[in-house]
Amino acid sequence: MRESIVFVAGAYLCFMNLLGFASMGIDKYKAVHRQWRIPESTLILLAFLGGGIGSFIGMRVFHHKLKKLKFVILLPIAAVLYIVLSGYLLANYLNIR
Repeated sequence: MRESIVFVAGAYLCFMNLLGFASMGIDKYKAVHRQWRIPESTLILLAFLGGGIGSFIGMRVFHHKLKKLKFVILLPIAAVLYIVLSGYLLANYLNIR
């Protein structure tokens, strides 16, 4: 039972990080092409709902939102939060086996 919970949590975090990374890339593309944008609140919410690492990496890879103070502060906090959580989940998974 515990193993399946850890697996589901890990899968959720992987999905959210991919979504966070993709959302930063999509928003950058839309910014360059002057299209409708993803709201900043949505980007930050995605980071804190599990996509902190992916959002932070996306911010750096796509050079997006680097001058916005709230992104420069909040996304690294979200990334560290989920690095710690991922480490905890991995440690629990390894102790189960």
